[in-house]
Amino acid sequence: MIDKDLLEILACPETHQPLAEADEATVRAVNAKIEAKELANVVGQTVEEAIDGGLVREDGRILYPVRQRIPVLLVDEGIALEGLG
Repeated sequence: MIDKDLLEILACPETHQPLAEADEATVRAVNAKIEAKELANVVGQTVEEAIDGGLVREDGRILYPVRQRIPVLLVDEGIALEGLG
């Protein structure tokens, strides 16, 4: 989804860790939580819009949403992946 060359230069806006594309299972799990209105971003706001994809921080703790092929690399828009199960 994200151009390989672009992905190599993108980084987490908070920690500057490298980012990798989220796998399909993670995107499905995030979207299921969004649909159930059970998912908040890191500042506690309920996420209401489904994602097309995501970029996961190297430590695997935060996902930044991709919507309409555009990565949303804003700290406040990050989604914690802990307990997503």
